Amino acid sequence: MPWTERITYWRRWVFRRRSDANQVTIRDGNTRMTPNEAFDYVVIGGGSSGCVVAGQLASDPSLQVLLLECGDRAEANPETLRADGYKDAFINDLVMWERFSVPQAGCANKRLYMGSGRGMGGSGAVNAMVYLRGSQSDFALWNIDGWRWPDIVGEFEALERKLVVHRRDPTHATEAFLAAATQAGFSRSDDLNDGDLHGRIGYEWMNYAGCQRRNSYVAFVKPMLEHSNLRVRTRARAERIVFDAERRAVAVEYVQDGALMRAHLRREVIVSSGAIETPKLLMLSGIGPADELIRQGISVVSASDEVGKNFHDHPNVTLFYKSKTPIDCNYPQVYGFHRVNPNTPWPLEQSDTCYVFYPARSSLREALIRMLPAVALPYGLYRRPIMPKLVRSSVALGFRSPHVRRFVEHVYGIVVILGKPQSRGTIRLRSADSQDDPVVDPAYFEHPNDIQTMLRGVQLARTLAEQTPLEHIGNLELFPGRIIRSQRRLETWIRGNAMTTYHYAGTCRMGTDDRSVVDAKLRVRGVRGVRVADASIMPFVPVSALNAPSMMIGLRAAKFIRESS
Repeated sequence: MPWTERITYWRRWVFRRRSDANQVTIRDGNTRMTPNEAFDYVVIGGGSSGCVVAGQLASDPSLQVLLLECGDRAEANPETLRADGYKDAFINDLVMWERFSVPQAGCANKRLYMGSGRGMGGSGAVNAMVYLRGSQSDFALWNIDGWRWPDIVGEFEALERKLVVHRRDPTHATEAFLAAATQAGFSRSDDLNDGDLHGRIGYEWMNYAGCQRRNSYVAFVKPMLEHSNLRVRTRARAERIVFDAERRAVAVEYVQDGALMRAHLRREVIVSSGAIETPKLLMLSGIGPADELIRQGISVVSASDEVGKNFHDHPNVTLFYKSKTPIDCNYPQVYGFHRVNPNTPWPLEQSDTCYVFYPARSSLREALIRMLPAVALPYGLYRRPIMPKLVRSSVALGFRSPHVRRFVEHVYGIVVILGKPQSRGTIRLRSADSQDDPVVDPAYFEHPNDIQTMLRGVQLARTLAEQTPLEHIGNLELFPGRIIRSQRRLETWIRGNAMTTYHYAGTCRMGTDDRSVVDAKLRVRGVRGVRVADASIMPFVPVSALNAPSMMIGLRAAKFIRESS
């Protein structure tokens, strides 16, 4: 073992065995002495939900709140604060987690890129600012008192006042797409946030104001930074939650600037690290499947078999078309939803697929820079840094050509997203070291209904593209191409080209049953003083994007905490 790893393990060993928590016990040439501190609340994760929780709790000046974020300050990566900066953020390795799945049997046995945002704002700092609440039927499926549409719509409205959500102006191309969709069987919606997404299409809401992104960091944390009762620690990696003999959370250990530090809890810790990192931290803290923890040498605080289970996501594929004239919009601002597979267990009013009109000029260059190395290179070659750099440099060089840029201006895509997957994967520990990524298995298309739903979704997208309004602007299919017509070949294409939509959910399922990880107030079962507030608590993922529902969960978590104090 290298000497640097030996020091890390020695530090962890010392901290976990010291009963005196009033002083740092680690001292070496690279580690500064840091006094321990106490807070009423510690929020772990400065993403979409965590920023809402921390900002809301800190609005009470009598409370001392600590927010820990493993990434950097938002201001260190200013593209995360610009409305048009999402494409630049997407190719910035400093604000993206670099993760891969295990080989996916349902996707030609490939490892798939499973990145997400890091730094203040989390994925809400790198996404395309889609703000969709979801449908009433999405939350009815949760079947939990207090979490149905009438219960949560007030939180959505409160968020929208803070985030200044609105829609972008129509263009000739977006109107053509909407007209084609209505001819193909969709109904045009004037407000996709009214709770009805069954067979509907329209302009989605976005959280921006002028040229600035309005995410949860900007709206909830940034205004509080000068308040002395909110401390924000960036580049701070949570190691574990510490429990006393009665299984009450009493501290959080984290590493910052090479020092292993301990923040003491007067009240609670709220874990908001997302559906991949949150179950990982709970397991590192001794909460999870007992056999998994024992195998990693972690003492079991609370055996909770479903931690890391129920993992699901929205896989997607994109069909590309060439238009006769340049596409005149710069954002993917039109979303549609439809039910294509009647053989699934969802209620009849539940859409199961999502369709996005994607202008290639908006971010195709950046999407290829980020994704092409992961798609084109064998995993072994990808792990050699020089290889993805070569591919990315080649893409960037290619886009310097005016011919390539003109071609891309004429390209649009129809993104087909599996909105209600039945497949369920897992998040497991790779080791007991917090620096190691977990083992990520989304289990794409493990359930046979999922590939059938995607096949029907792709067929509906093709039907949409064949309608007169898109025929007028141009609808030459570039990818997968008209040569791929049979069900067998189309299924092979879907499995070979599916990718994540970055909508990870479900790994700390909320429920009323004893097996659920958290209860209806987001309290972690089996321990005291711990809540989870992020997309990991979702029993079923909504058919739409997750940023708005994640922020809603954060707002409700803060409400529950205030009610219990």
